[in-house]
Amino acid sequence: MMLVEKEVNPHFDDFIFNWQHKFQFLVGGYGSSKSYHAAVKIITKLCEERRTCLVVREVFETHRESTFSLLEEILEEMGLGDIVKCGTAPMLIKFPNGSRIIFKGMDKPRKLKSINNISLIWLEECSEIKYAGFKELLGRLRHPTLTLHMILSTNPVDEGNWTYSHFFIKNKGQEDEVIFLDDERLYKDRTVVVGDTYYHHSTADDNLFLPESYVQELENTKVYDLDLYRVAREGRFGVSGTKVLPKFENKSHEDVMKEIELIKNPLYRNGMDFGFEESYNALLRMAVDDVNKVLYIYWEYYTRKKDDPEIVDDLKEFKESTERIKGDSAEPKTIAYMRKMGINITGAYKPKGSRLQNTKKMKRFTRIVCSDHCPNTIRECKNLTYKKDRNGHTIYDEFNIDPHTFSAMWYGLDDYDVTDIKDKAQRIRPKRDRATRELAEGG
Repeated sequence: MMLVEKEVNPHFDDFIFNWQHKFQFLVGGYGSSKSYHAAVKIITKLCEERRTCLVVREVFETHRESTFSLLEEILEEMGLGDIVKCGTAPMLIKFPNGSRIIFKGMDKPRKLKSINNISLIWLEECSEIKYAGFKELLGRLRHPTLTLHMILSTNPVDEGNWTYSHFFIKNKGQEDEVIFLDDERLYKDRTVVVGDTYYHHSTADDNLFLPESYVQELENTKVYDLDLYRVAREGRFGVSGTKVLPKFENKSHEDVMKEIELIKNPLYRNGMDFGFEESYNALLRMAVDDVNKVLYIYWEYYTRKKDDPEIVDDLKEFKESTERIKGDSAEPKTIAYMRKMGINITGAYKPKGSRLQNTKKMKRFTRIVCSDHCPNTIRECKNLTYKKDRNGHTIYDEFNIDPHTFSAMWYGLDDYDVTDIKDKAQRIRPKRDRATRELAEGG
């Protein structure tokens, strides 16, 4: 056993010496020192006991300038540089008591198969590792006598990442939602234990060795990038990227119905997207305030793995009300069957490029208000973001999820046009003189 000393941030004191739990999940903002203290924890343990620690990142080569160099630096600070050997070919750290730290990447999974007797694994930037890779590593964590531990450290990304669904809330907002730990509780309490998992939250404020100038840089992100501020400064999960529907809001069902009642001549529409195994059937009842360009969603039907007769049985009320539904025209057989069974449904117009045009149309509403009786619509649309290509450019007709309720909105509003000021200017521009035309164009 080697005795070492190291000054650490007080917020990490308990974490470093707490080995009572199998999983230790560290999440926090930029510069919070979570990776640094994970490295200190591992070195301290390997000095006390003879163990083999596996350090994993998604891409092997990223170790060289991150985990390997960090561990090497801390060993020097602890005065262990002369007795703990750090080799680069291959990357390997050897302790005098026989402990070892080995480095692997999930981009080279074959090299994991030969690893044995691993009692400690550190997943750095675990949100970058695929869920299948995480489960593979669980199988590699085994030792005949020593206790088993896995440390996971990451900046929070979005709630669609497996780290959120595995450690916090699975299927958030759905009927089969499972809460392991509400992340809001972690932000409040800072450290929480649930079962065999120790949770730790940190921000730059917890790093007493961080320059004030760096903290100020993080604070400045609030001005130009709120998503980055949430992740980097606050260390919180949430939605990342550009929101498709920034004007989307949810209210109590009672409040939504009161607002609809105040509309003069509301337009009622129903739209349906079809699914079966993986995708969902989504049917929405909507009301449009045409004067103020406000869309209300006040009822939803959301299910999967049901055949056409089961769906028709679920929608008996539409037979009686004879309400018209506009459905996805890519499913003509389903539409024909539902019509045969007495449901007033027709296919929506769906030309090439309609995804982009429908998305633009939805963005023209001044408000999109959703009842809290429609949890799946809220879940899919409130945090819906655009996809980006490999160069980081936004793809305006692709999204971070497959939003079935958003598609249902498109179909239901197939015959409704949301005209905005720009549209009106373009339509009447040819009849104006040059000066008026320039004013309409912003000239």
